Amino acid sequence: MTASIATNQTILVVGGGIAGMTAALEAAECGKQVILAEKTPTLGGRTSLLYRYFPKMCHPTCGLEINLKRLRGNPNVRVMTLTEVAAVSGTRGDYTVTLKIKPRYVNESCTACGDCGKAVSAEIANPANYGLDKIKAAYLPHGMAYPQRYVIDPSIAGTPDGEAAKAACKFGAVDLGMQEETVELKVGSVVWATGWRPYDAAKIQPYGYDRIPNVITSLEFERLADVRGPTGGKLLRPSDGKEAKNIAFIQCAGSRDENHLRHCSRICCMASLKQTQYVREACGDEGKSTVYYIDIRAIDRFEDFYANVYKDPTVSFVKSKVARIAVNEANGNPILHGVNTEGYQRYATEHDLVVLAVGMEPEVTGVKLPDDLVLDSSNFIEGSKSGGMFGAGSAASPLDVNRAVQSATAASLKAIQVIHKTASTEASAS
Repeated sequence: MTASIATNQTILVVGGGIAGMTAALEAAECGKQVILAEKTPTLGGRTSLLYRYFPKMCHPTCGLEINLKRLRGNPNVRVMTLTEVAAVSGTRGDYTVTLKIKPRYVNESCTACGDCGKAVSAEIANPANYGLDKIKAAYLPHGMAYPQRYVIDPSIAGTPDGEAAKAACKFGAVDLGMQEETVELKVGSVVWATGWRPYDAAKIQPYGYDRIPNVITSLEFERLADVRGPTGGKLLRPSDGKEAKNIAFIQCAGSRDENHLRHCSRICCMASLKQTQYVREACGDEGKSTVYYIDIRAIDRFEDFYANVYKDPTVSFVKSKVARIAVNEANGNPILHGVNTEGYQRYATEHDLVVLAVGMEPEVTGVKLPDDLVLDSSNFIEGSKSGGMFGAGSAASPLDVNRAVQSATAASLKAIQVIHKTASTEASAS
């Protein structure tokens, strides 16, 4: 076990998505020492996998590149990727944290030249595209990856492919001898910005996600629309590769449902409204989007965006909770069955593709959370009983990017207060 590398004047931020990056930067720019721990090989979280933000329809580079520049220029932040929290003990102002660091098999000498990837033949499902395509087992997570360093998948460590990657590297960056490390450190406060994951759409059995190829999730559709995605931005059906032009968007897929997620996931309505504009961009006036909804929850400045989408002649709205999805076996088209509650008319409507606006779950399953943390009924993090740990971003509540940043800033300020009070107490005692 490596010796302690921090003190009780340090803030640990767990999770390197947009909220974690924000919390770390706000504290670091106030002069605090921060460790930012992220379990994947790169920072950015799910925000980096978006094609566009709503409502401005700008790309994620608009926010991420600024934060990455701030990180590079701030010596108060130590970024640790492929790192997970194994245990937390202690109390407010005096925590002992155990971190486990998985091997990247690539060291700091990497220049991201890509020669290792070219030398490897093995492929893995591409995590950046939710497994919709494959990449080489020596890979750069995505174009905006930070650190800008390749990763060797563990499946080829110790294989001829791994040796080929090592031989191809001119800079000696491939290190197949890397082992998992355990690090123990002292911190004064912890910000949990562990983010969210999409609800498992296969659990919504009437929608047939696991058996109907042309039923996908909103996150997968986001990657299809992206020009850097698996189809180069073309909206192609998984079943046959044909262009989808008549697309259904089903709201509250798993959310606001006692059988699945009790809470409203907040972002889903706006995400689907945004994605109807992807259809317009890809297909022009030939595209058709139909939004099946319980009610549209677009508040504040989002109301104008909703109003503009509502006026779009290529977009229509059906007030209905879709009951089930069947398949036209002749062409593979999904057929949506339900009742339009505005007029109470039954429908059986055929579409090229169905997009499920799946709900948000806090990414806490499998994470060793300390007993001191308080979770709400949906497992979002409210904070700790002693007041030394805080939830931030979508780990604390279902939030869009803008509100996640606000939440993270608030959590960071609370963590700074803990550090100040700890320092004051120690000064008084001495």
